[in-house]
Amino acid sequence: MLEAVERKIEQFVADLEDADAQMLLRRLPVGKRLRAKLILTIAGTDLKAVKTAAIVEMIHAASLLHDDVLDEAYVRRGQPSINAAFDNKTAIMFGDVLYSKGFYELGDIDRNVAKVVSEAVVRLSLGERRDILLSQRFNTDHAAYLEMIDLKTAALIQASAEAAAILAGKERTIYRTYGRNLGIAFQMIDDLLDITQSADTLGKPAMHDFVEGKVTLPYIYLYTALEEGERTRLVGMHARALSSDDQAWIMAQMHRYGIIQRSEAEARTLIEEAIALMHQAGETSLEAIARSMIERSF
Repeated sequence: MLEAVERKIEQFVADLEDADAQMLLRRLPVGKRLRAKLILTIAGTDLKAVKTAAIVEMIHAASLLHDDVLDEAYVRRGQPSINAAFDNKTAIMFGDVLYSKGFYELGDIDRNVAKVVSEAVVRLSLGERRDILLSQRFNTDHAAYLEMIDLKTAALIQASAEAAAILAGKERTIYRTYGRNLGIAFQMIDDLLDITQSADTLGKPAMHDFVEGKVTLPYIYLYTALEEGERTRLVGMHARALSSDDQAWIMAQMHRYGIIQRSEAEARTLIEEAIALMHQAGETSLEAIARSMIERSF
């Protein structure tokens, strides 16, 4: 069913009659299409559901294009990012093309679906800004971190579930909650994998988030657990290149205080709550998607 989504994305971009846009689309690495899977599982595979899934994936791709520019990231899923292969202007403008075409096509879906997706993009943009602001200091505020990932990552996953429920004529509130839990847990696991996985697996250097200035959930928990002198050492490593000794020390402290397990447990709790909610609604098919958010290596 995802093949239909891929064809629809290609068709939307082909409608623009712009060879450059079609070339750039081919250069985009294809991700897991989690949002599309979510929509098609909830709403089925009719044309409106496929179109909605394609639109959401185009919007997600646009956000990643902009994110790579903001983060000065030059690798995306193991391949050169568009800003690395071309330049920042190309990445930003192609992101704008995908955003604009996505919103144009939303007009033919459903007014309520359009509102839900549009609101999510506003929240996503606010989350990107919040992420930049938090990265300017060593953030130890757990609530501020949660609010940021709720906006930056969860918003579009939440909107995918809610929009699909609208298309299927289902009670949208519980799907909204389900999607929000999935989105927050997904980002928590992403932040954890940045620490635990190798560069070969991630397609980017390990602990890259911390080097960029991002103090994610494991670092917040680690800071709280450390002694005063150790805290000073950790803060001193923030937003700078890490030596192999620095990385080894961080990992040793993560294991010493059980930070990896604690962070994973918080994400897993959200997933179990989401699964229980869907079971109450008779949606057992959504359990596999929920578990795939946390049971992954990249």
